[in-house]
Amino acid sequence: MTVPDVTVVVAVYNTMPYLTACLDSLVGQSLAPGRLEAVVVDDGSTDGGEALLDEYAARHPELFRVVHQPNSGGPAGPANRGLAMARGRYVLFLGADDRLGPEALERLVAAADAWGSDVVVPKQVGVNGRLVPQGIFHADAESVGFTDSALAWALSDTKLFRLDLIRRHGLCHNEELKVFSDQSFTLEACLRAGRVSVLAGYDSYFLVLREDRGNVTERASVPDRLRGIAALQQVAADLAQPGEELDAIRARSFGWDVPRLLQDGFLLLDDGLQRRVCVEVGRLVERFGARAVYHRLPVAARLRLELAVAVRPEALRDQIRYEAAHGEPPVVVDGRRHYAGYPALRDARLALPDELFLLREEPLVADAPPLNLAQQLWRGVVPEQLRRGLRRHPAWRRLANSVNRGRG
Repeated sequence: MTVPDVTVVVAVYNTMPYLTACLDSLVGQSLAPGRLEAVVVDDGSTDGGEALLDEYAARHPELFRVVHQPNSGGPAGPANRGLAMARGRYVLFLGADDRLGPEALERLVAAADAWGSDVVVPKQVGVNGRLVPQGIFHADAESVGFTDSALAWALSDTKLFRLDLIRRHGLCHNEELKVFSDQSFTLEACLRAGRVSVLAGYDSYFLVLREDRGNVTERASVPDRLRGIAALQQVAADLAQPGEELDAIRARSFGWDVPRLLQDGFLLLDDGLQRRVCVEVGRLVERFGARAVYHRLPVAARLRLELAVAVRPEALRDQIRYEAAHGEPPVVVDGRRHYAGYPALRDARLALPDELFLLREEPLVADAPPLNLAQQLWRGVVPEQLRRGLRRHPAWRRLANSVNRGRG
């Protein structure tokens, strides 16, 4: 049997009507027949998608292999089952809500073969307001890392992976996680890869935000998200190089993922859950050394983190409401230091360190060296009477010449 170039794994659970466009994008790929297979795992769908999958498999038996299983409770299980069935040289995970550009797989495989890549990041485009960080997509790149690119902001499994890399290291999605299981998988793959590349010149992957906000990440609880973030940071702690590489991954989670959970949605949680979230955030901060990257984070992010660490949900609520009402705070200048003037600054009840609010510190300007006599004359510091007396002195001409040279 001919080995396909790429296996696309699709985990499906109640994604109609978006599933139709997803499957059509696979049928419409420019990759030649036989070079592509799609393994689609239905995780107990009840919205008619299960029947649609069988229809596509019947119409395109050379392309689709469909598996039906009882609902597993999350995307990791069906993703792993599809991965176990993969036969291609490469594998790509495609969300059942999402779709591919017509030339996506042909271009990705060609790039991986040409560059010898273990992972290729395709250009991703958000649909229906889906937020997709674009920092890594400014240009094609044969080789990128966490210290020289925005790779830390592109950790979903929506990438082309060399299957041999996955098999050699036994990589799989953590089925204990209800959300973000793909991020720890992707991070480990990137840290173990010989080369990670970016194909930015073609819109390959369209990430769709469902109108009902039914995407699995949107439905996930705050504690479930925190568990996913903890799993990601554990992979970083185990495999990333200490220093810039590890700090880049820390800064992504503690500058974005965790603070996002301490925004407006936090106000909707009951008191008990708010305290639980604060405790869990505090554990993450302590366990993974988040304070080491506070200097990389916005003041608002590190302030919310520290209020959670202190288990002060009432102060955290006040901070969230202040940000929503006022946006950026005034700047408080104290000597050479400039601080974000949030109400929590120097609040005796909270006793937070000033450094938490520090925006910048002006450099210390060294005292000017004393002026020599020629400079003093030039600047008019020497009294006129003394200057008249000096002009009669034999050294005056030499001094005047020195001053004139100084003018030049």
